[in-house]
Amino acid sequence: MANPKPINWTNAVTLIAVAILVGTEFIGTAWAAGWAIGGYYQLGPTISHVVEIAGALIGAALLFYFMRVAIRAEPFRG
Repeated sequence: MANPKPINWTNAVTLIAVAILVGTEFIGTAWAAGWAIGGYYQLGPTISHVVEIAGALIGAALLFYFMRVAIRAEPFRG
């Protein structure tokens, strides 16, 4: 197996910071949207929590795909 390229710490730190910032926005916004939908439609607490969790999962999926593109644009190896 070939030796992997060394880590470019400048790019790695940038990607970590972007993941924290964008992840907070995606997941927080999706969670808040679930809370607002549950309150607007006067859903029970259990259903509201399910909608909030579904929103958080959607936010996590968005973060995953965003980070795939970010890593392609700014690789941290090499």
